[in-house]
Amino acid sequence: MQELTVLELTRYLKNIMESDHILANLWVKGEVSNFKRASSGHLYLTLKDTSSCIRVVMFRSRARRLRFDPEDGMSVRVRGYITIFERDGQYQLYAEEMEPVGSGAMFAALENLKKKLSAEGLFDPNRKKKPPRYPACVGIITSATGAAVRDMLNILHRRWPPLRIMLAPVKVQGESAPDELANALNMLNKLPDIDIIIIGRGGGSIEDLWAFNTEKVARGIAGSVIPVISAVGHETDFTISDMVADMRAPTPSAAAEMAVPDCRELTRTVHLYRQRMTRCIRQQVSTYLRRLDFCARNRVLARPVSALCDQRRQVLDLLDKQLRKAALDSIRTPANRLSLLTGRLNALSPLSTLTRGYSFTTLPDGTVVKDSSQVNPGEVVTVHLYRGILSCRVEDAT
Repeated sequence: MQELTVLELTRYLKNIMESDHILANLWVKGEVSNFKRASSGHLYLTLKDTSSCIRVVMFRSRARRLRFDPEDGMSVRVRGYITIFERDGQYQLYAEEMEPVGSGAMFAALENLKKKLSAEGLFDPNRKKKPPRYPACVGIITSATGAAVRDMLNILHRRWPPLRIMLAPVKVQGESAPDELANALNMLNKLPDIDIIIIGRGGGSIEDLWAFNTEKVARGIAGSVIPVISAVGHETDFTISDMVADMRAPTPSAAAEMAVPDCRELTRTVHLYRQRMTRCIRQQVSTYLRRLDFCARNRVLARPVSALCDQRRQVLDLLDKQLRKAALDSIRTPANRLSLLTGRLNALSPLSTLTRGYSFTTLPDGTVVKDSSQVNPGEVVTVHLYRGILSCRVEDAT
């Protein structure tokens, strides 16, 4: 009887398994449990059914191609080969492909990614950016050989001739398409003066459009600082890129129409505004002319010197007369009063009495003689006349 070490036995069984053509390439269906994603990118899980289980390993090079995120409890189909992990002495399924069981791998992966991105807020309308109304430069990410790019270029040049276009040619389907699309988005965001980006392709099957349903492209669109229009397939096609982008166009041609205004329509609008503005200005001018004509017929404006000065001249003459009269009155009143007082004074003055032939007599000391008893016979008195004086001697005093 041959004696083997544990390692020798393990290697013997491993060789048997690896030489079996059935175990070298098979599909295994079961429920995912104990799912773990290592920091290296490798996936570790257990595939089980009601009676048994098997450990499954998917290395990073294969895991990165998955179109969905495995979760515990999910039913999946795994394709790979069976071998033994020598360190633990356990047989394992080394997975090369994995797909959900049910409505189909692609649709399940699509729904799974939608839930994930929606939970992160990438579909939130509040985070979407508003594209510029009059872009100067548009970036296009699409295949350089498809009909979609020709349609977009023709429409863009026809609608907005001064537009500059930056084309980033990429593959839009196949294994390398997601990386090229994401890299093109990153590259255009680093270029100056690009106002808006159109990313898309023409129609096709869900497999043809699958690059626009990948997480890498979705995150590239969400991370763009430049507004992005997604234009994938025909009007009925709908991808995750459409949901993440700032705007969704049903076709690439529609995206070109959404990105730029129509210069002909803009010209018509400007012409219409010009007509309205001209009409409004004419109406205003007509209104002001009527007001000016009304004012011109007004006497004040027609003869401003006469209207403003003549009446004031008359008022000035009247005021001058009143002033002169008041001045004369102010002079005459004191003069009349003086004359009255002078008359009264003259009437009371002794000189006035003397003019009528009267006289008065004074003693040598100047005393006025009012009574004959004031003098004695023989005294000399002075008699005052209206004109001149008389020196007299008293002969008799009775």
